[in-house]
Amino acid sequence: MLCQNCKKNEATTHIKRIINGETAEYRLCRSCAGALGFIDSFSDFGLNLSELFGGFLGDLPVSSLSNRTIRCEKCGSTFDDIAKSGKIGCADCYTLFYDKLLPSLQRIHGRTQHEGKIAQSAGKEVKKERRISDLKKEMESAVSEQNFERAAHLRDQIRELEAGNA
Repeated sequence: MLCQNCKKNEATTHIKRIINGETAEYRLCRSCAGALGFIDSFSDFGLNLSELFGGFLGDLPVSSLSNRTIRCEKCGSTFDDIAKSGKIGCADCYTLFYDKLLPSLQRIHGRTQHEGKIAQSAGKEVKKERRISDLKKEMESAVSEQNFERAAHLRDQIRELEAGNA
């Protein structure tokens, strides 16, 4: 079977993604899979994905990649600890190890922004940002449906919320 992306090379990688209940399957050649981010840079060293990511984030030896081990000041976790256990030590770890966690979070969840429910105890600012985000999505949908009157109404609502009048 030929690669679905370049339609030239033999497909050697089969990717199946399930995001928000929607399944997408890709059959790609090695170069297209790498270019699209489905193959990591360590795959040439004889490691498979399960060896590399272990539980959720894996057994990637951070110490072999850098001479300096960084520890979270709050909980004492290192990225190596997080990678081995698959569990984040504390909220500060997300900030400290953001660059290293981002590729894994994208690979696992398909996105990096939380889309679930907002806790009742969440602050007004969090709820306001979620409302603005929802209105923007709704506005984009109205524009794509060419319902410009609805889109203008939504735009006005967004502006009011952003100005702090609502």
